[in-house]
Amino acid sequence: MPGGSLQLFSALFARGAVAGELSDRAWVQALLDVEAGLARALAHARVVPLSAAQAVTAAARAERIDLDDLAEASAAAGNPVPALVKALRALVPPEAASAVHTGATSQDIVDSALMLILKRALPHLQDDLAACASVCARLARQHAATVMVGRTLLQQATPISFGLKAAGYLHALDRSLAGLRRCQLPVQLGGASGTLSVLETQGVEIARLLATELGLAEPTLPWHTLRMPVLQIATALGVAAAVLGKIARDITLLAQSEVDEVSEPGGPDRGGSSTMPHKRNPIGSTLALGCTKRVPGLVATMLSAAEQEHERAAGAWHAEWETMTDIVRLTGSAASWLREVLEGLEVNVERMREGLEAAQDFPLAERVSSALTPTLGRAAAQNEVREAVLRAADSGERLRDTLDPALLERAGIDATTLAALLDPRNDLGSAAAFIERALSEHDKQRQDQ
Repeated sequence: MPGGSLQLFSALFARGAVAGELSDRAWVQALLDVEAGLARALAHARVVPLSAAQAVTAAARAERIDLDDLAEASAAAGNPVPALVKALRALVPPEAASAVHTGATSQDIVDSALMLILKRALPHLQDDLAACASVCARLARQHAATVMVGRTLLQQATPISFGLKAAGYLHALDRSLAGLRRCQLPVQLGGASGTLSVLETQGVEIARLLATELGLAEPTLPWHTLRMPVLQIATALGVAAAVLGKIARDITLLAQSEVDEVSEPGGPDRGGSSTMPHKRNPIGSTLALGCTKRVPGLVATMLSAAEQEHERAAGAWHAEWETMTDIVRLTGSAASWLREVLEGLEVNVERMREGLEAAQDFPLAERVSSALTPTLGRAAAQNEVREAVLRAADSGERLRDTLDPALLERAGIDATTLAALLDPRNDLGSAAAFIERALSEHDKQRQDQ
């Protein structure tokens, strides 16, 4: 059951490859991998025999640990490591038992296991984010000239292109992906109070060897109560979730029956309603939002838990384990849902055109007032166009039909000029340039990977 989520909802909120790296068994295996890696590091430093380290590595398999017993025993020590160490020592020959957990404290094992969990889970999330970005790049190119109504405060505004909207998604996805890739995953090894005194002068070397064994970064010093590594990852995931949520929210709005400018991919029973068979609900985006809505509060928990006392926290560190697991699981699930949505997204270009037509030329009103300004002055031009808009709104006509013909003639605006002013394709400003900038940065980021 991934990430401690209820099995009933796991297909919704523990979706995709990320969740598979966050199960109870995956956590236990990560803890065991740290213990085995530590034994090998100790052997390389000649603190324990190599044969003992090999025995520990061979025994460190999660399927050999009773998860129910481990969970119950964890309550006595406040974390699962002491019980796990006891179980692991029972699985190795007596002469190898001294190679288990030498020099480490429980927090070393849990923090390093968390980094291993992240090392295994984050590439799946990054793959989904990268796939979402690739689709958005394709949509940006394909729809650079697909004009649609822009919307501000949920009201119609000046025209944009769907390509520009997709380019915005692309740039945000690329930035969130870059932020995740910048996060380091450092090993933790500091012993009881951060000095590794049990290992005497070999502490720094063994910490380096452990980092090598686990494929994690080597920190400058232990970070038991200096939680920058997990905070950086949590906030980077929070940013990624925010980007995913933004895109999912836009899709739900564009997929409304009255708008119908995009549609999610269909399928048997997908998006159906138990009472309204005509509905095609945007289920993928809805569930992505169900995930991303929960992430900010969890990130806030990580930030509030960062204030930790002296050399070991009482409660704040413990608050991180499930919280961080949930952040990764929910962000990964959202990315998995949105990838599916974007890869099958249907863009209804005709509905976008119809939406502009139904707007009665109102989104282009500013262009008309600008054209009248040299003749009337700015304030008078704006007032004249405002009055024409009100007349059009009352009568159901288009703005072009309610403008004063004599005034247009006075300003030198003939029918051809007016048609050009009210053509939304002529009001995209720097949209094409912005799209190209986003695509160029995207291509560069892919090349730099």
